[in-house]
Amino acid sequence: MKARQHAISFDRNFDAPYEQLTEVAANVRHLLAHNPSPFTFKGTGVYVVGRGRVAVIDPGPDDSQHLESLRRALGQETVTHILITHTHRDHSPAAKVLKAWTGAKTYGFGPHGSGRESEGPAVEEGGDRDFVPDIAVRNGELIKGDGFGFRCIHTPGHTSNHMSYALEGEQALFTGDHVMGWSTSVVAPPDGDMAFYRASLKKLLEREDRVYWPTHGGPIREPKRYVAALIAHRDEREADILAALKDGVATIPAMVERIYVGLDTRLKGAAALSVLAHLDELIAKRLVIAEGEAKLSGRFRPF
Repeated sequence: MKARQHAISFDRNFDAPYEQLTEVAANVRHLLAHNPSPFTFKGTGVYVVGRGRVAVIDPGPDDSQHLESLRRALGQETVTHILITHTHRDHSPAAKVLKAWTGAKTYGFGPHGSGRESEGPAVEEGGDRDFVPDIAVRNGELIKGDGFGFRCIHTPGHTSNHMSYALEGEQALFTGDHVMGWSTSVVAPPDGDMAFYRASLKKLLEREDRVYWPTHGGPIREPKRYVAALIAHRDEREADILAALKDGVATIPAMVERIYVGLDTRLKGAAALSVLAHLDELIAKRLVIAEGEAKLSGRFRPF
């Protein structure tokens, strides 16, 4: 979903060619998968960190064209680590093939939905339910490689198993889809959680990173300012929803029509899920009541 442009400025000049490994910083290279869409922007950005013996972050979709590009880009380098920020199908499925090629171990928080506190309905359609990391990592743990290290920063919200990775000694954070360089993140219940998402954003404000490397879009060079704008944007969305409820707008489709004026019709389903995530949080804060079950087809009113 596009944020209000007065609040967040996106870097749209990160135009590495498809299928070509491009150096974007010392010790960091980038390969753009050819899977552009309304949800992925120009495609999934695969990061390669190190030289000779390298780590690959979010190897991308299980697509033959992309996998061949990835194999060609890596050339004779030895992959020692495969890091997964989260298990959406444009991020993690290629890990299985990359592991088969290289023998490298995979790292991540856990399977899709594993960060949820309890069992519940099946998680969203875009989840990669096949991925299970060889090594499950937790917040604060250090992953060591040859000439690089990553500190694990658990950032649930977009998904419950979302992990960001801080490159040791560089004040650089690989943010996956928690903070993107072209759009605000979709938070889709039941696995996505708006309260966790906000808390994870505030967690990043406590850090002193100089640059974020998101999986979609360009680098973020003023991280604290950018994250503060994301938080303000969510505050605005919450206020929009409360105002709509006060005016008697009781259903999510009607709220989407009122709040997301001019939205690409292909994104209305994602917008509805984000509204539901806000409503779930508002219900927990005792500001909204669901008339029956809190779901996309439900009705809602102020507390």
